[in-house]
Amino acid sequence: MGAILPKQYLQLLGRAIIEHTIERFAQHPRIAGVVVAVAVDDAHWPSIRPKLPPLRVTTGGAERCHSVLNALHAIAEDAAPADWVLVHDAARPCVHHDDIGRLIDELGDDPCGGILCMSVRDTLKRCSPAGVIEETVDRTRLWHALTPQMFRFSVLRHALELALANGILVTDEAQAIELAGGTVRIVEGRNDNLKITRPEDLALAELFLRAQQKVH
Repeated sequence: MGAILPKQYLQLLGRAIIEHTIERFAQHPRIAGVVVAVAVDDAHWPSIRPKLPPLRVTTGGAERCHSVLNALHAIAEDAAPADWVLVHDAARPCVHHDDIGRLIDELGDDPCGGILCMSVRDTLKRCSPAGVIEETVDRTRLWHALTPQMFRFSVLRHALELALANGILVTDEAQAIELAGGTVRIVEGRNDNLKITRPEDLALAELFLRAQQKVH
């Protein structure tokens, strides 16, 4: 982002991005609680937390997989093995209540879980290290992985522990489930579930949030 602050603390419609993101879940009628994994040396979180609804906070880790596993350990005494957990990126403040509800509805009877996805619409190229196109990739069966990603508590915890025990730093929860031999389903999500990554994404996220507010 090229910013002084970590991107989750940048301002979006007058509030920190992470505030918008957390409230999407805290205000959803089917979400029982929210756990936030925060780095030990995060100096910005204390000024944000008082503005948010009641949360459980745990210590983040070196990588995403460590943070998620820490969050699962934080709720281990309260969560039954078959309970659902949804893992979401702090930098996705535009996730719509409809997507959260659709994920829960479509996966509710599944023994494992699945993720929100969006079909790949652009032409994809595989390139050499020198930046030369080597081939055009068939996009027919390709999907962009989004969040939230939703899995049974015990299934996800086991998969993450197994991956880390094998020295594999998975980049999302679905990859951990795949490596553990599980079956991950996909649920098509909305295209406004933007992950803020580049400076221009802030303006786009603002447009999405304003449009969603008009609808509601």
